[in-house]
Amino acid sequence: MIFMDKVAVVILNWNGKRMLEKYLNSVVAYSKQEAVVYVADNASTDDSLQFLNTHHPEVKVIPLEKNWGFAEGYNMALKKVSAQYFVLLNSDVEVTHHWLTPLIEFMDSHPEVAACQPKLLADANHDQLEYAGAAGGFIDWLGYPFCRGRVFDTVEEDNGQYDYPMEVMWATGACLFIRADDYFGAGGLDARFFAHNEEIDLCWRLNIMGRKVWCIPESTVFHLGGGTLPQGNPRKTFLNFRNNLTMLYKNLPEEELKKVMRWRWWLDYLAAFQTLVLNGYRGGYKALLKARRDRKKWRHLFKDDRERIQAARNTVDSPKLRAPFSIVWQYHARGKKTFSQLFS
Repeated sequence: MIFMDKVAVVILNWNGKRMLEKYLNSVVAYSKQEAVVYVADNASTDDSLQFLNTHHPEVKVIPLEKNWGFAEGYNMALKKVSAQYFVLLNSDVEVTHHWLTPLIEFMDSHPEVAACQPKLLADANHDQLEYAGAAGGFIDWLGYPFCRGRVFDTVEEDNGQYDYPMEVMWATGACLFIRADDYFGAGGLDARFFAHNEEIDLCWRLNIMGRKVWCIPESTVFHLGGGTLPQGNPRKTFLNFRNNLTMLYKNLPEEELKKVMRWRWWLDYLAAFQTLVLNGYRGGYKALLKARRDRKKWRHLFKDDRERIQAARNTVDSPKLRAPFSIVWQYHARGKKTFSQLFS
């Protein structure tokens, strides 16, 4: 297959002129030697397109006819891009000098790897790992995600403790470097998710297909995070729980599905009780209950996906990638708050 470009950095935008003003300069300046920069616009109603046309005519714009959300927005946009590698980059990410070089070199020399990510540090505090991706992601046996550098709300200072490449279970959607063939071969992001957990679902499917995902911390970027939906937003809570449960239904091996779902039933309702009674947060409580109801209502839509994914299973979930413990128990009962403590 002949590609027009080697690397395409694709930023999905929706009414994000303020983010583009702040962060796009670094992306253009530090990517132009190795990649073509695109902005895919989800039918913004602010001045995003005018800003791009005036201040960044070198950026290729992909206008989309409506707000497709994160998942389908990228699916629609990437069909219009011809490149060997895609970089799905959030609009609130500041990149650094030569940030692409380690990622490209690693992927070129490791054909068994489908995707990777850099190390993400917080834009507000460059000495702290960033919540949404840190140094690579994992899930526990019940499907709860965590990262090297972030477990629940405990985010570590960056002291170089994760400055070594490592195979991970998932790479963050804030800065996802992925082979075009693997992206489309795995079916892309699940558009029904709209946003949240979609990159974990994609990486899990890649793992099932026998492909690998890595974190390459020699590359570093800074992520603002929460630019669209901040932590604690009821909509964010709803999407996270609904999509996470759906992801489990799609990807769990048959012998584990019922057991895991029973445990999640108890833990999710315990979380709802804590949210309402202990924290007094009615919005989060209602969002969580709605997530469970909606997941049950639309489960039938994913039956064919589950059958196809299980039929394609070429490898078992490695305990190294899908942790064999409950992170809820490790964190809250045993007081293990960091990634290194979890495995000690």
